[in-house]
Order: sequence, then structure tokens, then C-alpha cells
Amino acid sequence: QEQLVESGGGLVQPGGSLRLSCEVSGFTFTDYAMSWVRQAPGKGHEWISAINTDGGNVNYAASVRGRFTISRDNAKNTLYLQMNNLKPEDTGVYYCFKGGLATYSSGPPHSWGLGTQVTVSS
Repeated sequence: QEQLVESGGGLVQPGGSLRLSCEVSGFTFTDYAMSWVRQAPGKGHEWISAINTDGGNVNYAASVRGRFTISRDNAKNTLYLQMNNLKPEDTGVYYCFKGGLATYSSGPPHSWGLGTQVTVSS
């Protein structure tokens, strides 16, 4: 069973920071690019960042570029998202996704996990 378990969300004030984690199991983590995807309240899923298998190549949506940093620790089967200078519009549920942007764009996953809630509010 493939599992992606997100954690690290919470309530922060605008300008604050959070570090999200995604623990992976059930597949060979090092064989796959990974992404972060988020869903704002009442909105669809938005791809925000991807990282290749060894972490040497990263991509970001314009909405988060310069503020968020994606990384991975292959020894720990864990994906991270460091989020700085958070804005209210960053509020939503954050999910990790097996695959990069091309995989994401080719079709949605069969299902989404629980994700982790990020709320940015003063």
C-alpha cells in the first residue's frame, strides 16, 4: 500500500513560516520525482512545487516561487516544504504527490490523502 502522510501544518500569522513534511512508504521513494499540491477552501487542487529524484532540480509555481523551498531526504523517505513569508492566500490543505509536474498534469491521482491544514491569518 502506497502511503503519503503529510504533517507540519498549523495556524500562523502572515509573514510567518512553516515546514511541512511528507513521509512516504509503499514504493521506492528514490525512483520518483515528488510534488506538493494544495487546495484552498472551495477551490481545486493547485500544483505548487516539484523536485526530481535526487533533489538537484526543482520547480515552483509563480505563486510560491521565492517563498517556498522544496527538498527531500531520500535516506528518510521524506519530502519537505519550507514555507516562508506566508500569506493569507496560502491557506489550504497541502498534499504531497508521487510524481513531478508532468505526471500531475497527465491526470489526477485516484485519491488524495488527508493532507495537512495550513491556515494563515492575523
